[in-house]
Amino acid sequence: MNTPVVEAVGLTQTYTIKRGPLRAPARLQAVGGVSFAVDAGRTLAVVGESGCGKSTLARMVTLIEKPTQGTLRLQGVDAVGADARQQRALRRVVQLVFQNPFGSLNPRKKIGSILEAPLVINTAHTAAEREQRSRAMLAKVGLRPEHYGRYPHMFSGGQRQRIAIARALMLDPALVVADEPVSALDVSVQAQVLNLLADLQQELGLAYLFISHDLGVVRHIAHDVMVMYLGLVMEQGPKALLFARPLHPYTRALLAATPAIDAGARVERIVLKGELPSPLNPPAGCVFSTRCPHAVARCSAERPALRPLDGRQVSCHLAEQFLDPGAA
Repeated sequence: MNTPVVEAVGLTQTYTIKRGPLRAPARLQAVGGVSFAVDAGRTLAVVGESGCGKSTLARMVTLIEKPTQGTLRLQGVDAVGADARQQRALRRVVQLVFQNPFGSLNPRKKIGSILEAPLVINTAHTAAEREQRSRAMLAKVGLRPEHYGRYPHMFSGGQRQRIAIARALMLDPALVVADEPVSALDVSVQAQVLNLLADLQQELGLAYLFISHDLGVVRHIAHDVMVMYLGLVMEQGPKALLFARPLHPYTRALLAATPAIDAGARVERIVLKGELPSPLNPPAGCVFSTRCPHAVARCSAERPALRPLDGRQVSCHLAEQFLDPGAA
Protein backbone atom coordinates (compact mmCIF):
# COMPACT_ATOMS: atom_id res chain seq x y z
CA MET A 1 0.00 0.00 0.00
CA ASN A 2 1.42 3.38 -1.06
CA THR A 3 1.99 6.08 1.54
CA PRO A 4 -0.06 9.23 0.81
CA VAL A 5 2.01 12.26 -0.17
CA VAL A 6 0.12 14.26 2.46
CA GLU A 7 -2.08 12.98 5.26
CA ALA A 8 -3.87 15.17 7.82
CA VAL A 9 -5.88 13.99 10.82
CA GLY A 10 -7.90 16.42 12.95
CA LEU A 11 -5.96 19.44 11.68
CA THR A 12 -7.02 22.47 13.73
CA GLN A 13 -5.97 26.12 13.78
CA THR A 14 -7.19 28.44 16.54
CA TYR A 15 -6.17 32.07 16.94
CA THR A 16 -6.38 34.28 20.02
CA ILE A 17 -7.88 37.66 19.14
CA LYS A 18 -7.15 40.63 21.40
CA ARG A 19 -10.21 42.88 21.87
CA GLY A 20 -8.89 45.81 23.88
CA PRO A 21 -7.81 46.31 27.49
CA LEU A 22 -11.30 45.90 29.00
CA ARG A 23 -12.38 42.77 27.14
CA ALA A 24 -11.08 39.24 27.43
CA PRO A 25 -9.30 37.82 24.34
CA ALA A 26 -11.53 35.82 22.00
CA ARG A 27 -10.76 32.46 20.39
CA LEU A 28 -11.25 32.12 16.65
CA GLN A 29 -11.23 28.62 15.23
CA ALA A 30 -10.23 29.09 11.58
CA VAL A 31 -9.99 25.35 10.88
CA GLY A 32 -11.77 22.86 13.12
CA GLY A 33 -10.47 19.31 12.85
CA VAL A 34 -9.98 18.61 9.13
CA SER A 35 -8.80 15.18 7.92
CA PHE A 36 -7.77 14.13 4.42
CA ALA A 37 -5.13 12.29 2.40
CA VAL A 38 -3.80 12.88 -1.12
CA ASP A 39 -1.90 10.26 -3.10
CA ALA A 40 0.67 10.89 -5.84
CA GLY A 41 -0.98 11.87 -9.11
CA ARG A 42 -4.23 12.93 -7.42
CA THR A 43 -5.89 16.30 -6.81
CA LEU A 44 -7.96 17.20 -3.77
CA ALA A 45 -9.93 20.41 -4.27
CA VAL A 46 -10.91 22.42 -1.19
CA VAL A 47 -13.88 24.66 -1.92
CA GLY A 48 -16.03 27.13 -0.03
CA GLU A 49 -16.79 30.81 0.43
CA SER A 50 -14.24 33.37 1.59
CA GLY A 51 -13.58 32.93 5.29
CA CYS A 52 -14.24 29.17 5.35
CA GLY A 53 -10.64 28.29 6.28
CA LYS A 54 -9.25 27.24 2.87
CA SER A 55 -6.20 29.50 2.92
CA THR A 56 -5.48 28.76 6.59
CA LEU A 57 -5.46 25.07 5.70
CA ALA A 58 -3.04 25.82 2.86
CA ARG A 59 -0.68 27.65 5.24
CA MET A 60 -0.63 24.69 7.61
CA VAL A 61 0.03 22.15 4.86
CA THR A 62 2.88 24.27 3.46
CA LEU A 63 4.39 24.55 6.98
CA ILE A 64 3.98 28.33 7.10
CA GLU A 65 1.83 27.94 10.23
CA LYS A 66 1.91 25.21 12.84
CA PRO A 67 -1.49 23.70 13.68
CA THR A 68 -2.76 24.06 17.24
CA GLN A 69 -3.98 20.46 17.14
CA GLY A 70 -3.93 17.45 14.86
CA THR A 71 -1.32 15.59 12.86
CA LEU A 72 0.19 16.31 9.45
CA ARG A 73 2.41 13.84 7.63
CA LEU A 74 4.32 14.56 4.43
CA GLN A 75 5.52 11.42 2.64
CA GLY A 76 5.00 9.56 5.92
CA VAL A 77 7.08 12.00 8.02
CA ASP A 78 5.52 13.84 10.96
CA ALA A 79 5.61 17.51 9.93
CA VAL A 80 4.16 18.91 13.17
CA GLY A 81 6.72 17.39 15.51
CA ALA A 82 9.69 17.74 13.13
CA ASP A 83 12.83 19.51 14.33
CA ALA A 84 14.42 22.39 12.39
CA ARG A 85 16.51 20.11 10.16
CA GLN A 86 13.53 17.93 9.28
CA GLN A 87 11.36 20.99 8.67
CA ARG A 88 13.93 22.30 6.19
CA ALA A 89 13.87 19.00 4.31
CA LEU A 90 10.07 18.79 4.36
CA ARG A 91 9.72 22.28 2.88
CA ARG A 92 11.21 20.87 -0.32
CA VAL A 93 8.45 18.24 -0.41
CA VAL A 94 5.64 20.81 -0.58
CA GLN A 95 5.56 24.04 -2.58
CA LEU A 96 2.95 26.78 -2.94
CA VAL A 97 1.54 28.55 -6.01
CA PHE A 98 0.00 31.86 -4.98
CA GLN A 99 -3.25 33.39 -6.19
CA ASN A 100 -1.98 36.63 -7.68
CA PRO A 101 0.67 36.25 -10.42
CA PHE A 102 1.09 40.04 -10.48
CA GLY A 103 2.17 40.22 -6.82
CA SER A 104 4.03 36.94 -6.27
CA LEU A 105 7.00 37.70 -8.57
CA ASN A 106 9.68 40.24 -7.58
CA PRO A 107 9.47 43.02 -10.23
CA ARG A 108 13.17 43.89 -9.76
CA LYS A 109 14.40 40.38 -10.56
CA LYS A 110 14.77 38.76 -13.96
CA ILE A 111 12.89 35.51 -14.51
CA GLY A 112 16.06 33.44 -14.44
CA SER A 113 17.00 34.84 -11.05
CA ILE A 114 13.48 34.22 -9.71
CA LEU A 115 13.58 30.58 -10.79
CA GLU A 116 17.09 30.01 -9.48
CA ALA A 117 16.38 31.47 -6.01
CA PRO A 118 15.02 28.19 -4.51
CA LEU A 119 18.12 26.37 -5.77
CA VAL A 120 20.45 29.00 -4.29
CA ILE A 121 18.82 28.61 -0.88
CA ASN A 122 18.28 24.86 -0.79
CA THR A 123 20.96 23.20 -2.96
CA ALA A 124 24.67 23.22 -3.65
CA HIS A 125 24.24 23.49 -7.45
CA THR A 126 26.72 25.58 -9.40
CA ALA A 127 25.58 28.69 -11.28
CA ALA A 128 25.71 26.77 -14.55
CA GLU A 129 23.60 23.94 -13.12
CA ARG A 130 21.04 26.39 -11.78
CA GLU A 131 20.75 28.14 -15.14
CA GLN A 132 20.40 24.85 -16.99
CA ARG A 133 17.62 23.68 -14.69
CA SER A 134 15.83 27.03 -14.87
CA ARG A 135 15.87 27.05 -18.66
CA ALA A 136 14.62 23.46 -18.75
CA MET A 137 11.77 24.35 -16.39
CA LEU A 138 10.81 27.35 -18.53
CA ALA A 139 10.46 25.02 -21.49
CA LYS A 140 8.42 22.56 -19.42
CA VAL A 141 5.79 25.23 -18.64
CA GLY A 142 5.60 26.38 -22.26
CA LEU A 143 7.81 29.49 -22.24
CA ARG A 144 10.66 30.34 -24.63
CA PRO A 145 14.43 30.49 -23.91
CA GLU A 146 14.58 34.28 -24.37
CA HIS A 147 12.13 34.72 -21.46
CA TYR A 148 14.95 33.76 -19.08
CA GLY A 149 16.44 37.28 -19.16
CA ARG A 150 13.22 39.30 -19.02
CA TYR A 151 11.41 41.00 -16.12
CA PRO A 152 7.93 40.06 -14.80
CA HIS A 153 6.25 43.24 -16.13
CA MET A 154 6.99 42.05 -19.67
CA PHE A 155 4.62 39.08 -19.32
CA SER A 156 0.86 38.59 -19.34
CA GLY A 157 -1.00 37.25 -16.30
CA GLY A 158 -1.13 33.73 -17.72
CA GLN A 159 2.59 33.76 -18.49
CA ARG A 160 3.39 35.03 -15.00
CA GLN A 161 1.40 32.19 -13.48
CA ARG A 162 3.35 29.73 -15.65
CA ILE A 163 6.54 31.25 -14.21
CA ALA A 164 5.14 30.90 -10.67
CA ILE A 165 4.35 27.24 -11.37
CA ALA A 166 7.87 26.73 -12.74
CA ARG A 167 9.36 28.27 -9.58
CA ALA A 168 7.25 25.93 -7.41
CA LEU A 169 8.62 22.92 -9.30
CA MET A 170 12.31 23.86 -9.12
CA LEU A 171 12.91 21.70 -6.02
CA ASP A 172 11.04 18.65 -7.37
CA PRO A 173 8.22 18.74 -4.79
CA ALA A 174 5.85 15.82 -4.31
CA LEU A 175 2.95 18.11 -3.34
CA VAL A 176 1.91 21.45 -4.83
CA VAL A 177 -0.59 23.57 -2.91
CA ALA A 178 -2.32 25.85 -5.42
CA ASP A 179 -4.21 28.65 -3.65
CA GLU A 180 -6.78 30.03 -6.13
CA PRO A 181 -4.16 29.80 -8.92
CA VAL A 182 -6.44 30.90 -11.78
CA SER A 183 -8.93 33.24 -10.07
CA ALA A 184 -6.95 36.36 -11.04
CA LEU A 185 -6.74 35.33 -14.72
CA ASP A 186 -9.06 35.94 -17.65
CA VAL A 187 -11.42 33.04 -18.31
CA SER A 188 -9.78 32.47 -21.69
CA VAL A 189 -6.42 31.93 -19.97
CA GLN A 190 -7.69 29.84 -17.05
CA ALA A 191 -8.15 26.72 -19.19
CA GLN A 192 -4.56 26.96 -20.48
CA VAL A 193 -3.15 27.07 -16.93
CA LEU A 194 -5.44 24.25 -15.75
CA ASN A 195 -4.37 22.10 -18.71
CA LEU A 196 -0.72 22.84 -17.88
CA LEU A 197 -1.26 21.74 -14.27
CA ALA A 198 -2.93 18.54 -15.45
CA ASP A 199 -0.10 17.78 -17.90
CA LEU A 200 2.57 18.39 -15.24
CA GLN A 201 0.71 16.15 -12.80
CA GLN A 202 0.60 13.33 -15.32
CA GLU A 203 4.25 13.76 -16.28
CA LEU A 204 5.72 14.21 -12.78
CA GLY A 205 3.22 12.30 -10.61
CA LEU A 206 2.47 15.39 -8.53
CA ALA A 207 -0.16 15.54 -5.80
CA TYR A 208 -2.21 18.75 -5.75
CA LEU A 209 -4.11 20.44 -2.95
CA PHE A 210 -6.19 22.83 -5.05
CA ILE A 211 -7.84 25.70 -3.16
CA SER A 212 -10.76 27.30 -4.97
CA HIS A 213 -14.18 28.92 -4.63
CA ASP A 214 -15.07 28.11 -8.25
CA LEU A 215 -16.74 24.74 -8.72
CA GLY A 216 -16.59 25.20 -12.48
CA VAL A 217 -12.79 25.13 -12.24
CA VAL A 218 -12.84 22.28 -9.72
CA ARG A 219 -14.93 20.15 -12.09
CA HIS A 220 -12.02 20.14 -14.56
CA ILE A 221 -9.03 19.65 -12.24
CA ALA A 222 -10.04 17.61 -9.17
CA HIS A 223 -10.30 13.92 -8.39
CA ASP A 224 -11.75 14.48 -4.92
CA VAL A 225 -13.52 17.46 -3.35
CA MET A 226 -13.73 18.75 0.22
CA VAL A 227 -16.40 21.38 0.88
CA MET A 228 -15.70 23.66 3.87
CA TYR A 229 -17.87 26.14 5.73
CA LEU A 230 -16.76 28.18 8.75
CA GLY A 231 -13.67 26.03 9.27
CA LEU A 232 -15.49 22.67 9.17
CA VAL A 233 -15.94 20.03 6.47
CA MET A 234 -19.51 19.84 5.21
CA GLU A 235 -19.01 17.15 2.56
CA GLN A 236 -15.98 15.25 1.27
CA GLY A 237 -15.60 12.58 -1.38
CA PRO A 238 -15.00 11.71 -5.05
CA LYS A 239 -15.74 14.55 -7.45
CA ALA A 240 -18.11 12.47 -9.58
CA LEU A 241 -20.33 11.68 -6.59
CA LEU A 242 -20.48 15.23 -5.23
CA PHE A 243 -21.29 16.76 -8.59
CA ALA A 244 -23.84 14.10 -9.55
CA ARG A 245 -25.66 13.88 -6.20
CA PRO A 246 -24.60 16.38 -3.50
CA LEU A 247 -25.92 15.40 -0.07
CA HIS A 248 -25.22 18.54 1.95
CA PRO A 249 -27.47 21.61 1.46
CA TYR A 250 -24.39 23.83 1.27
CA THR A 251 -22.82 21.74 -1.50
CA ARG A 252 -26.16 21.79 -3.31
CA ALA A 253 -26.28 25.60 -3.06
CA LEU A 254 -22.72 25.99 -4.36
CA LEU A 255 -23.42 23.73 -7.32
CA ALA A 256 -26.70 25.49 -8.08
CA ALA A 257 -24.82 28.80 -8.26
CA THR A 258 -22.30 27.43 -10.79
CA PRO A 259 -23.10 28.51 -14.37
CA ALA A 260 -23.64 25.66 -16.85
CA ILE A 261 -23.51 25.93 -20.65
CA ASP A 262 -25.43 22.70 -21.14
CA ALA A 263 -29.14 23.40 -20.51
CA GLY A 264 -29.61 19.82 -19.30
CA ALA A 265 -27.00 20.31 -16.58
CA ARG A 266 -28.63 23.42 -15.12
CA VAL A 267 -30.41 23.12 -11.81
CA GLU A 268 -32.73 25.45 -9.96
CA ARG A 269 -30.74 28.09 -8.14
CA ILE A 270 -30.74 27.92 -4.33
CA VAL A 271 -30.54 31.34 -2.71
CA LEU A 272 -28.81 31.34 0.67
CA LYS A 273 -30.26 33.95 2.99
CA GLY A 274 -28.25 35.88 5.53
CA GLU A 275 -24.53 36.43 5.95
CA LEU A 276 -21.75 34.03 6.87
CA PRO A 277 -21.76 33.85 10.71
CA SER A 278 -18.83 35.31 12.58
CA PRO A 279 -16.17 32.68 13.36
CA LEU A 280 -15.85 34.41 16.75
CA ASN A 281 -19.42 33.40 17.53
CA PRO A 282 -20.39 30.36 15.44
CA PRO A 283 -23.89 28.80 15.71
CA ALA A 284 -24.27 26.27 18.53
CA GLY A 285 -25.51 23.42 16.35
CA CYS A 286 -24.76 22.94 12.68
CA VAL A 287 -22.70 25.95 11.59
CA PHE A 288 -24.74 26.13 8.38
CA SER A 289 -28.13 26.04 10.17
CA THR A 290 -28.62 29.84 10.13
CA ARG A 291 -28.65 29.86 6.31
CA CYS A 292 -29.90 26.38 5.47
CA PRO A 293 -33.34 26.26 3.76
CA HIS A 294 -33.93 22.74 5.16
CA ALA A 295 -32.91 23.33 8.81
CA VAL A 296 -35.05 21.87 11.60
CA ALA A 297 -34.88 22.35 15.37
CA ARG A 298 -32.30 19.59 15.78
CA CYS A 299 -29.92 21.44 13.42
CA SER A 300 -29.77 24.48 15.72
CA ALA A 301 -29.20 22.40 18.85
CA GLU A 302 -26.88 19.56 17.81
CA ARG A 303 -23.76 19.77 15.67
CA PRO A 304 -23.77 16.90 13.13
CA ALA A 305 -20.77 14.60 12.96
CA LEU A 306 -18.96 13.97 9.70
CA ARG A 307 -20.21 10.49 8.80
CA PRO A 308 -19.98 8.08 5.86
CA LEU A 309 -22.96 8.00 3.49
CA ASP A 310 -23.26 6.96 -0.15
CA GLY A 311 -19.52 6.75 -0.83
CA ARG A 312 -18.53 10.04 0.78
CA GLN A 313 -18.40 11.83 4.15
CA VAL A 314 -21.19 14.28 4.97
CA SER A 315 -21.97 16.47 7.99
CA CYS A 316 -25.75 16.84 7.93
CA HIS A 317 -28.58 15.38 10.01
CA LEU A 318 -30.87 15.34 6.98
CA ALA A 319 -28.49 14.06 4.31
CA GLU A 320 -30.53 10.89 3.63
CA GLN A 321 -33.39 12.93 2.17
CA PHE A 322 -31.12 14.04 -0.68
CA LEU A 323 -30.20 10.51 -1.78
CA ASP A 324 -33.09 10.73 -4.22
CA PRO A 325 -31.92 12.93 -7.15
CA GLY A 326 -35.39 14.47 -7.26
CA ALA A 327 -35.37 15.50 -3.60
CA ALA A 328 -36.11 19.11 -2.72
